[in-house]
Amino acid sequence: MELQSSFAIVPAEATSGREPAVLDPMGSPFKVVVDPIMRHRLRKALFDLIDHHDTSLAQYVTDGRLALESYKEYIELFARSLRETMESREGVAYLLKATGIQTTPESVNLHPDWRWK
Repeated sequence: MELQSSFAIVPAEATSGREPAVLDPMGSPFKVVVDPIMRHRLRKALFDLIDHHDTSLAQYVTDGRLALESYKEYIELFARSLRETMESREGVAYLLKATGIQTTPESVNLHPDWRWK
């Protein structure tokens, strides 16, 4: 007996750029905690940020301004670059702005408390 599947694996290009459907909170017994559209925008902003860092580092290497000895070193520098951006008020403000939250870098809390329930 062959089982029918209600999902399919598709290449990432087929889903990129699409915003998720708005979920009906009454259609699920589970509470929707985070807006799926906001999560989509946040994910897109993170991918854009990753692409920007990758392009910038590659350009520095091409221009001869940055010396690399290995792919390992490139990945370490790439991770450092992303970490430094995400540890900055400007980096967090960029993500907030990309998700539609208007704020200034000065108002960003870089050390929010975890409030577990």
